[in-house]
Amino acid sequence: MSFNFVKSVVATLSLILFFSCNSGEKNEMEKKFEEFVKSYEQKVIPLSKEINLASYDASISGKSEDYQKAANLQIELSKIYSNKEDFNQLLEIKNSEEIEDEILKRELIIIYNSYAGYQLDEKLLEEIIKLSSQIEEKFNTFRAEINNKKVTDNEIEEILQTSSESKEVEAVWNSSKKVGALVEADVIQLVKMRNDAAVKLGYKNYHEMSLSLSEQNTEEIDKLFTELDELTKNEYIKLKDEIDEFLTKKFNIKKEELMPWHYQDRFFQEGPAIYNVNLDTYYKDRDIAEITKEYYKGIGLPIDDLLEKSDLYEKEGKYQHAFCTHIDREGDVRVLCNIKPNYRWMGTMLHEFGHAVYDKFISKELPWTLRSPAHTFTTEAIAMLFGRMAANPQWLKDVLKVPVEEKDKIADECFKSLKLQQLVFSRWAQVMYNFEKEMYKNPDQDLNKLWWDLVEKYQMVKKPEGRNQPDWAAKIHVALYPAYYHNYLMGELLSSQLYFYILNNVLKVKDDGDYSFNNVKEVGEFLKTKIFEPGQKYYWNDMIEKATGEKLTAKYYAKQFVEGN
Repeated sequence: MSFNFVKSVVATLSLILFFSCNSGEKNEMEKKFEEFVKSYEQKVIPLSKEINLASYDASISGKSEDYQKAANLQIELSKIYSNKEDFNQLLEIKNSEEIEDEILKRELIIIYNSYAGYQLDEKLLEEIIKLSSQIEEKFNTFRAEINNKKVTDNEIEEILQTSSESKEVEAVWNSSKKVGALVEADVIQLVKMRNDAAVKLGYKNYHEMSLSLSEQNTEEIDKLFTELDELTKNEYIKLKDEIDEFLTKKFNIKKEELMPWHYQDRFFQEGPAIYNVNLDTYYKDRDIAEITKEYYKGIGLPIDDLLEKSDLYEKEGKYQHAFCTHIDREGDVRVLCNIKPNYRWMGTMLHEFGHAVYDKFISKELPWTLRSPAHTFTTEAIAMLFGRMAANPQWLKDVLKVPVEEKDKIADECFKSLKLQQLVFSRWAQVMYNFEKEMYKNPDQDLNKLWWDLVEKYQMVKKPEGRNQPDWAAKIHVALYPAYYHNYLMGELLSSQLYFYILNNVLKVKDDGDYSFNNVKEVGEFLKTKIFEPGQKYYWNDMIEKATGEKLTAKYYAKQFVEGN
C-alpha cells in the first residue's frame, strides 16, 4: 500500500467527517425557527389540551355553560394564531427558503398553514367561533318530536329502518329535518363570515382556502370525484333499481311514489337493508365494547387504556353521534359513542377506535406539531378499514364465532350489503362535496334548490313536490365541519388500497376472498410502523407511497366494489 494512497484515504475521510459534522449544524434561520417553535409550543400545547377537554365535557353534558367555556378557550387559541407579528416572522422564515432540516421544514408548513387561516380581524374571528358554538349547541340539544314526545336520533333511525307505514316514516323524516330551519339563518351567516375571512386572506372563498391550507386543491378533488362519478354511476343505477323494487314492495306503493323518507335513512347516506341478511341479529345482546377491545388486542393494537377514558352510552343532553379526540398528543385518546347492540354501532365502534389507535401509536419522538395523522382522510381510511369489518362474514366467524355454514350462507348477501353501502355513500358524498363548493361560491343563491338538484342528480331521489325547506342545513357537517366531507370518500379509497396491500404484502394471500385480520399481529405492526408512527412527518401522498408503493388511487376501490361482483 503506497503512502500517497494512505494520504488520499485520510484526506477523503477528513472531508467526509467535516461535511458530516457541518451537515448536522443548524443555520441561522433554522435556529430562529426553533426558537419560534419553542415559544409557540409553550403557549399552544397547554391551551389545546384545555380546549379538547372542555369540548369533550360539553359534548357529554350538553350544558350551555360548558359549550361557552369551550368557545372562550377557542377564542383564546385563535388570538395566538392571529398574532400578526408571529405570522410575519413565519413568513420571513418561509420566504427565506433556508430551512433545510426535513423535520423543521414539515413543522414550518403545518404551523404556517395554521397561522395563515387566522390572519384576519380578531373581532370577526371571535364572532365566527361564538356563532359556531351556538349552532353546535342547537344541534346537540335538538330532539325531534313524534306525537308530542321528544325522541333521540337512535329512535328516529329505528323507525325509519323498521316501519312499513309511509305516513309514519314521512312524519318522522319531516320532524328530523326541523333542525334545519332552526339553524338555517345562522349557518348562512357563518358561511358569509368565513368567506369574508378567506377573501381578506387572498382566496376566492372559504372552501378554496380550507382545501389549500390542508394541502389539497379544488382541481385535484374535482378530478377525483369526476372519476368516481363515472366509475360508480352505472353500477349505482342497477343497485338503485334493486333498492326501489324492494321499497315499493315494503311500503306497497308504486316506484314513482317513492320519496326521501322511504330510504331508511334521514339523508340516504347509508343503503337500506334490502338483502336477506339482518346483521343486527349477530350483535343483539352482545357486548359491543368488549368485542371491540378483544379484536384490537388480537391485532396488536390494544385499547384497554382508551376504553377506560371513553364515554360510550346514551345520556340526556349528550351529543348523539360519535367521535374520537386526542386530548394532549401524549396518548390521552377518548371516544364518545351512544352504543346499542346492533350492526350500526358495532361498525361505529370499530370505526372510532380505528381513529383512536392511529392517534395512540403516533411516535412520541416526533415534535408535538407532527403528532397528528398525515391528513384527516388518512385517519378516516383506518377507521373505515376496520369499520367495514362489522359486515365481513369472515370477521363474524373469526370474532363472533358464527358457524362456518352460517358464514357461507350469508357471505354473498354480506358482500352485496357492503357494496351497496359503499356505492350509496359514494353518491351521497358527491352531494355534500358539490353542495359545499357551490354554497361557498354563492351563499345567496337558492340553496334549497341547489341541494335537491344535487340529490336528484347523484342519489337519484326525487324532491317532494312543492318542498322548499332548508334540508341541507339539517346536516351538521355543513355548519360545523365545512370542506371536510370529501375526506370521507378519499378515506374509502385509501382504505381499499391498504386492504389489498395488506393481503398481498403482509398476509401474502390471494385477494379474492374475505379476510378479518383477526389475531394477526403483523397487520397491527404494519399499520403502526408505516402509517401511524410517521404522523405528519411526510406530506400525505408521500406517506401513502412510502407505505404502499403507490400514491392514492381509485383503482382498488373500483376493484373491491365495482369490479368485485
